[in-house]
Amino acid sequence: MIRLFRATNFRCLEYAELEFGPRFNLITGANASGKTSLLEALAYLGRGKSFRGASTANLIRHGQEQFVLFGELERAHGKLNIGVRNSREGLEVRVGGEAGSGAVALAEALPLQVIDPEVHNLIAGGPELRRRFLDWVAFHVEHDHLMIWRRFRRALKQRNAALRLRSTEAAIRSWNAEFVDLAGQLDRSRRDVLALTQRSLLDHGKALLQTELSFEYQQGWSREKSLEMALEEGLERELQLGATQSGPHRADVKVSSDERQARKLVSRGQQKLLASAMILAATQTAQAALERPLLLLLDDPAAELDSDSVTRLMSAVAALGCQVVATSLDPRALAFPEKPVLFHVEQGVITRLE
Repeated sequence: MIRLFRATNFRCLEYAELEFGPRFNLITGANASGKTSLLEALAYLGRGKSFRGASTANLIRHGQEQFVLFGELERAHGKLNIGVRNSREGLEVRVGGEAGSGAVALAEALPLQVIDPEVHNLIAGGPELRRRFLDWVAFHVEHDHLMIWRRFRRALKQRNAALRLRSTEAAIRSWNAEFVDLAGQLDRSRRDVLALTQRSLLDHGKALLQTELSFEYQQGWSREKSLEMALEEGLERELQLGATQSGPHRADVKVSSDERQARKLVSRGQQKLLASAMILAATQTAQAALERPLLLLLDDPAAELDSDSVTRLMSAVAALGCQVVATSLDPRALAFPEKPVLFHVEQGVITRLE
């Protein structure tokens, strides 16, 4: 968990220093006061990127050349310091005082998840977000997943390059064996992690939406064919399109509610609850594998939810046992099982309230 956090020249935050509690932390303030910027800075420290999709130039405070983030983590074996410096010249990461291997080192040191106002896109958006959801869990659970994913992405890039150059069919087929082997490894890793997460997904889905859900992995090519056959039969079309059309890069997770596809039928509020259930299940699964509490960031979780839904969400969050940092316009809107460490933000200035 993170105990001390500093942010310098990140968005509207000229300088912020916070000492977080081990369980519940609440940041209040008016709209545009800097609450979300603070959560974004925290998430950046664990991901090396913005969960809002912002570029580095937009994250650096106006008139400055760089932003710096620092965190003191409390681990079972002692404290660990991590830091990020980013400018137009690039990202610099330090973990334990040593230069780290970019975002991967940050994710290993400070695993975290975010529930923000756009979380509904995990349901309503395209399959890339649901693949990313599976890959996040697998990264923390399956030791070799990142290596397999990277090798598969390289094989896919090489095969696509051959297709765009309209290489001979023999040249393109020469990439198939490696592509199929790595695709099979990635496919198995994702299937395994979905199976591992399945019980938690069902339990959180029922707790938050009070209905039965199902989560089905779709592999990215026809179930009736092997991947080798799908590539062979689709080669002519792939040459026309210049891209590989079958494989785990086109996989998805089909989420259904009462046997109906959830993304087509639920309201935005229900989509938020369903996506939140998936995030909580991912957090629970990763925590069990890592045997330590994760950091969960909640950006205005009460938005678009009625009071009963907020109560169910916060009850599920509390039961996870993770460290929570939440934002809210109204400090009374979120029910915590114990008094949270309370902060107030006004025009980018953060004050701890007693």
